[in-house]
Amino acid sequence: MAIKSVSIRIDEEMLNKLHVVADYEGRSANSQILILIRDCVSAYEKEHGKIGQ
Repeated sequence: MAIKSVSIRIDEEMLNKLHVVADYEGRSANSQILILIRDCVSAYEKEHGKIGQ
């Protein structure tokens, strides 16, 4: 599986809060975002079925 990059726009206050949460969890901001995306997709698939299957 290829790794792709995505650029997002996020206000400074939210970014700072993301860093606090990520630091608390012992993760980078990037890793924290990936976990949030994974959890969101998992919740969607639980309700609607697997995506792309």
